[in-house]
Formats: sequence, C-alpha cells, structure tokens
Amino acid sequence: MSEAQHKKTALSFMGLVVVMLGLSFAAVPFYDWFCRVTGFGGVTQVAATNSDKVLDREISVRFDGSLDSNMPWEFKPVVRKMTLKIGETGLAFYEAHNPTDQPIAGTASFNVFPYSAGSYFTKIDCFCFEMQVLQPGETVQMPVTFFVDPEMIHDAEAGNLKSITLSYTFHVTDLPSEQASLETDPKTQVKRQ
Repeated sequence: MSEAQHKKTALSFMGLVVVMLGLSFAAVPFYDWFCRVTGFGGVTQVAATNSDKVLDREISVRFDGSLDSNMPWEFKPVVRKMTLKIGETGLAFYEAHNPTDQPIAGTASFNVFPYSAGSYFTKIDCFCFEMQVLQPGETVQMPVTFFVDPEMIHDAEAGNLKSITLSYTFHVTDLPSEQASLETDPKTQVKRQ
C-alpha cells in the first residue's frame, strides 16, 4: 500500500469515528423525542386543556409508585384504581414522605402500561413535570390531572383495552443551589437544631 492509500484509509477511519461519536450523542435526545411523539415505551402525552369529547365507555386506570434504590422517601398512590369514562378528566394523588433529617429533592420518571396506551394517556398537569423538594419529616400529596384520549378506540392495538397502569418512580436529584447552600451554612444549621 502506498503512503497516499494509508492516509486515505486513516482519514476514512477518523471520519467514521467522528460520525459514530456524533450519532451516539444524538441518540438520547432523538429517542426521547421519538417516544414523546409516538407514545413508544409507554411515554405519555401532554395537553393544556381537557378533552373536548367524552365517550360512554369506561376504562380503569391503576396507579403504581416505586422508588429508585437510592431514594429514601416513602412514595405511594393515595388511591390504587380509578374508573372513568374515556375522555373524562381524572384527578389522582400520590403521597410522598421524607423520613430523613435532611431535605431531599426528587424527580419522577413515568410510563404507561400497556405501552400501546402511551400515546393516548394525556396529562394536563402533573407533579412529574418538575422537581419536588421535601423537607425533613414532610409529607405531601401530589396531583396528576389526566384523561384517556377518545382516539384510542380507533387504534387496532389499544382500542379494546379495559385497563391502563400509570407508574411513577422517584429518583434522588441534586438540591437546587439555594437550598444546598442553606444546608452547608453553619448559621442555618444552628437555627434548625
């Protein structure tokens, strides 16, 4: 092989490495976008208002709550099952308790099962849209407002579903900087004792 061929091969290989590296960084945001648009993997939809159509057909929604292994909170749905009409707005609550002596921030990941219902399960408002911070010993009830899109009945896979499960998992998140600085300030710690 000539020197020119070696350089061409080396440049081709470096180009391939750069393209593969770029694709690896683009994969996560692309996959997130794809799941949100299609409901793939049980990712839910978001709407600003209630459904404009309510069907005379009921569906049961089950609620599930779990914690990441590092999350010391207690977390559970207040009601485990709710039956409502397709298109009707539902309001459910989850309860979280921080049994520790430190403030802890958390974010909730979520999905819907069966996955085919993800693109029809629509949240209007949800505690999962933003980080939650619980103070030591604090217990809160957090709402989720939702509806099941009536278009679901036209879907070959999801159209005959009688039950959907909405699951949340809470994960520890870094405290916001203003709260983290309060925790490290000795003056603040003395006041809390």
